[in-house]
Amino acid sequence: MNQRSNFTSKIGFVLAAAGSAVGLGNLWRFPYLAAQYGGGTFLLVYLILAVTFGFALMVAEIAIGRKTGLSAIGAYKALDKRFGFVGILTALVPAIILPYYSVIGGWVMKYFFTFLTVDIKVVADDAFFGNFIGGSPLEPLGWFFLFIALTSIIVLLGVEKGIEKVSKFMMPFLAILTVGIAIFVITRPGALDGVVYYIKPNFKDFSFTTILAAMGQLFYSMSLAMGIMITYGSYMKKDNNLESSVRQIEIFDTAIAFLAGLMIVPAAYMFFDGSTEGLKKGPTLMFVILPKVFGEMGSTVGTIIGVAFFLLVFFAAITSSISLMETVVSIVMDKTKLGRKAACAAVTVFSLLMGIPSSLGFNVWSHIAPLGQDLLTFFDFISNSVIMPIVAFFTCVLVGFIIKPKTIVDEVKETDGKFKSEKLFVIMIKWIAPIFILGILGFSVAEGMGWINV
Repeated sequence: MNQRSNFTSKIGFVLAAAGSAVGLGNLWRFPYLAAQYGGGTFLLVYLILAVTFGFALMVAEIAIGRKTGLSAIGAYKALDKRFGFVGILTALVPAIILPYYSVIGGWVMKYFFTFLTVDIKVVADDAFFGNFIGGSPLEPLGWFFLFIALTSIIVLLGVEKGIEKVSKFMMPFLAILTVGIAIFVITRPGALDGVVYYIKPNFKDFSFTTILAAMGQLFYSMSLAMGIMITYGSYMKKDNNLESSVRQIEIFDTAIAFLAGLMIVPAAYMFFDGSTEGLKKGPTLMFVILPKVFGEMGSTVGTIIGVAFFLLVFFAAITSSISLMETVVSIVMDKTKLGRKAACAAVTVFSLLMGIPSSLGFNVWSHIAPLGQDLLTFFDFISNSVIMPIVAFFTCVLVGFIIKPKTIVDEVKETDGKFKSEKLFVIMIKWIAPIFILGILGFSVAEGMGWINV
């Protein structure tokens, strides 16, 4: 039997969980959505949902992990055997996401080193990104392999020596970089109009779709319904205050997402002369538009900002990939009784094999397009738009009606006998969250299938 590892401190847990939450979704998806859905209106809706909907789901997942001391598959089964299938679905999410996420992580590393070593005009060229992912397949594969290898080494070191130590270093540095770049961008001539556009509520753009888009972003931003928070919860000590930890994770995650928008929206707004045309969803924003924006800042300044930005993105990507791999490794260890080294090796090989199609989907396998999508987008659609909302819905059903909210409430109170937001938690997990999650599922599937255009 493998002895359960633990985070050595509350700050270690919070920074590791925040590291998981702060990822690529914060840095390219959040700014795009904020720009599309009325700037400050979206920010306000997102903030309200984060402290209610997101809070309830994160508390439930971390408490499930800490109560059972198990990763996702074992945790759901331990609470109710009939919900073992939810654990299996949950385990599928990080197993699907980690390979394609690491492909993008490899792209980030490529851009960081290119900004360091090559003239900025080369990176800012329209054709650079297309030539990189669509040229020789060996180059993107090489960067993908390197990113997976780095992730694997950190996970191999374990919870205390690997994940916790790396998070304690990277997360404060990530915060400093984010603040620094945001301050630089908003102090550029002409940036103020972009800042106003980003933070001023525009209620004419408000609709039910705004709420669904903000709720969908919560899944990306807060690592919900991926088994990650259950796994990290299983490493959390009983004397760590669960409720305050969740609040701190939310604050860190939301602050980084907000600052990412403050970096990106005004910069793109200036570059496109007051138009939001450049704020497009997905890789285009980060790998095509932003390098062009940095290029317009001048050779020296643009290079410095480009290097700092892609270092920031790398930190965000690697902390999230660590949590994804650790979740899968933890599941393998729990189910097979393998040691960490063997489980980590197995997961690394699996991820390498699974990531190859996502990398080659823009290259020699570009003709393979399930549902009309490239392979990376397809894997993203299946995991994020389909499986995650299903997992979240059944988690609400399990907690709200099968084991009852009191089971989670008692776990939260284990530390000091208090749960300040108990009433909010019970209402959200039983009645409000399940309804909205079904809305997210319908909205996400309709968007992914191309039935609606957003």
